[in-house]
Amino acid sequence: MHKLTVLYPEPADRAAFEAYYRSTHLPLCAKLPGVQEITYALGICEPGDGPYYAIFQAAFADEAAMGAALASPEGQAVEADVANYATGGATVIPFAAESLPLG
Repeated sequence: MHKLTVLYPEPADRAAFEAYYRSTHLPLCAKLPGVQEITYALGICEPGDGPYYAIFQAAFADEAAMGAALASPEGQAVEADVANYATGGATVIPFAAESLPLG
């Protein structure tokens, strides 16, 4: 499995970030070809209490599937949209995920 994590620093306006993110950006992300799962959290710390306001994670079958999704027209639309809401920028971290068997 390959994952893409995006970390968002504190935005200029939390309410505007959240409204745009939920109504516009997440629906664009849901259209990424081959995406298997999307998780996210907003307001993960109080203003001034931490380095990040939000986190996003998308899972793909493998690195090739993630690369194809990001290079697709849908992926390009997702990337181009970030500047519309992420006033604090974004840190993107792609990685191969390993699982720890439990039990």
